[in-house]
Amino acid sequence: MPPDLIAALDIGGTKIAGALVDGGGKLVARARRATPAQEDGPTVLRAVTAVLRELAAGEHWSRAAAVGIGSAGPVDASTGTVSPVNIPGWRGFPLVEGVRETTGALPVTLVGDGVAMAAAEHWQGAARGRTNALCMVVSTGVGGGLVLDGRLHPGPTGNAGHIGHISVDLDGDPCPCGGRGCVERIASGPHIARRALAAGWRPGPDGDASAAAVAASARAGDPVAAASFARAAQALAAGIAATANLVEIEVAVVGGGVAGAGEVLFGPLRRALADYATLSFVRDLTVLPATMGGDAGLIGAAAAAAQQARLPGFATG
Repeated sequence: MPPDLIAALDIGGTKIAGALVDGGGKLVARARRATPAQEDGPTVLRAVTAVLRELAAGEHWSRAAAVGIGSAGPVDASTGTVSPVNIPGWRGFPLVEGVRETTGALPVTLVGDGVAMAAAEHWQGAARGRTNALCMVVSTGVGGGLVLDGRLHPGPTGNAGHIGHISVDLDGDPCPCGGRGCVERIASGPHIARRALAAGWRPGPDGDASAAAVAASARAGDPVAAASFARAAQALAAGIAATANLVEIEVAVVGGGVAGAGEVLFGPLRRALADYATLSFVRDLTVLPATMGGDAGLIGAAAAAAQQARLPGFATG
């Protein structure tokens, strides 16, 4: 059988997932290891290699035509290196070179995890059929990726669309990226919880002080919890509108743990977006929840690799 699968990797601070993905986005084989995030670089690479070797030992590996990697970032696709914030042992680490030691001559595509999520949502999810889209992950951080003119737009280094570091408050809190008032400093889960606590919100008897607990309180009518989510929604709306003004996206897809709050987030987000996206060419911009779930990183890494390699049988846009 001719090669008709993509070997995909989804690398984050807690897990390294691998899969073989077919032209319809189906995962025909899986492998997974915990990320030894606090270990040195070679140790983390050995976990990646273990995932690849498990896939390679299966019956479908001979059908692999390319490798796609979606990694926590920053990444640099131009050099094949990664420097994930949550994996300290990888700083300028030659990940693509390390992967090639196992996968041989297969072409390898590296993108950031937000770009991978965008690729997945455009190929099989909420942005399917859309020509121009921003897809976002709102979780412990805020990332994203762009689809422009019907194709994934990763940029030269694989990071394009990183909306989390658009500044929406020039006098806001300093961000580790060097900026101030970044979307991530306002809209990420930890900052939603921090802001609610500072304003007087208190966790329930179980002591859960996460953004999910704040969302539950907001749902129950707590005004402080609701206000913290409204502030996050305002920051997201400002970033989305700025992106729309630049590149005329028609839809923004929002996923990640914070998006699990549902209407606690999406209600104020849509209202705030109506205040920010006011120019005639962005007024019809819509916001949708992501639909691809936990496999988005794998499916998106496969889609990015298929687009880069122009593989027949993968209609990824």
